[in-house]
Amino acid sequence: MGISALTPPPHPDPNAETLLEFPNNRLLIDLCGEFDRNLAQIEHQLGLHILRRGNQLALVGPPEARTQAAAVLQDLYARLESGRHLAAGDIDAALRHMAEAGSPSPVSLDEQLEMFAQGRVEIRTRKKQVEPRTEAQKNYVKNLFQHEMAFGIGPAGTGKTYLAVAVGVTMLIGGHVDKIVLSRPAVEAGERLGFLPGDMKEKVDPYMQPLYDALHDFLPAKQLEKLMAEKRIEIAPLAFMRGRTLANAFVVLDEAQNATTMQMKMFLTRLGEGSRMVITGDRTQIDLPRGTHSGLADAERILDGVKGISFNYFTAKDVVRHPLVARIIEAYDRDDGAAG
Repeated sequence: MGISALTPPPHPDPNAETLLEFPNNRLLIDLCGEFDRNLAQIEHQLGLHILRRGNQLALVGPPEARTQAAAVLQDLYARLESGRHLAAGDIDAALRHMAEAGSPSPVSLDEQLEMFAQGRVEIRTRKKQVEPRTEAQKNYVKNLFQHEMAFGIGPAGTGKTYLAVAVGVTMLIGGHVDKIVLSRPAVEAGERLGFLPGDMKEKVDPYMQPLYDALHDFLPAKQLEKLMAEKRIEIAPLAFMRGRTLANAFVVLDEAQNATTMQMKMFLTRLGEGSRMVITGDRTQIDLPRGTHSGLADAERILDGVKGISFNYFTAKDVVRHPLVARIIEAYDRDDGAAG
C-alpha cells in the first residue's frame, strides 16, 4: 500500500503520537479533503487530534483512538490508490466499520429513524449509549429527531435537557448539523448576578453548569474542549442570542420558563436553514419577577397546533433521579391541587 506507520514505543502518556507517512502527496490532499474536512470528521468522531506535517499525519490522543484513526486513514488511502474517489459517506462508513467493539458508534439519521420504526429507541454518543426509560421519554426522543422544533415540559429530573443534549451530540458527530448551541436565561434564584465575584463569564457559568455536565457525559474531554474552542459547541445566556441567525445548528433553550414572552419570541425566530430547536422547561419553577409572564406558557398557548412543532409533557412518573424526587414532586402537585 506504500504507507509506513512510525509508532513510538508504548508509553502511558495519552497524548503520545502515531506518525503515518503517505508517499503520494496528491492522494494525501484528497485524503485530507477540502480544508482538511475529512480529517476534522475523523478527529471529532474518535476524539483525537490529527496534525499534517508534509507527507506525514501525526495522530495525537489516546492509544485506542490513534489505532482506530490509523486504520481508517490507511483504508481510505488504499481506496484512493485503487483509483476510487472519496465522498462524505465513505468517511462515515469507514469510521463505523472501525468502531471499537462494544462501543456505541454514531448512526445516520436514516438509520436512527429505521431503529424507531423497529421499536428501538436509543441515542449513541461518543462515550455512551443512552436509552430513554419511559414512554414519554421515548416519544420525546423520536420527536427530537423528527421535528424541527420540539418542546419538553415537565418537572426536574425527567431527562428533558439531558436527552436533548444527547441527541444534539449525536447529530453533530453524525454530520447532520455543524454546531450545537446551548442557552439558558441567566435569571437569579435568590441571588443577584452583580453580587457574585468575577467577570461576566465567571458570573454566568454557574447558570450554565448543568449544560457542561451533560456534554461531559457524552464527549471525551479533549474532543469537547476542541469543539468549544472551534465554536462548534457554544454555551451562552439567552440574552446573547439576540441578532443571530442559527443555521445548520442544534439549538437548546433550557429553563425556558424563565424567559419572558419577548425573549421567547426572539429565541424562536433565530431558527435558520437546516437547524433544529429544543425548548425545555418546568412551569412550577418560574423565577421571573412577580407580574412578569413566562414566555414558555405563552409559547404553549400561541404555538399549539403549528405544523412542525411538537409538545412533549413529562410527569413525576418520568423522573429518573432518586425515587424520592418523584415522591416530592407528587406531594407538591397534590398540595397545589388542594390549594386550587
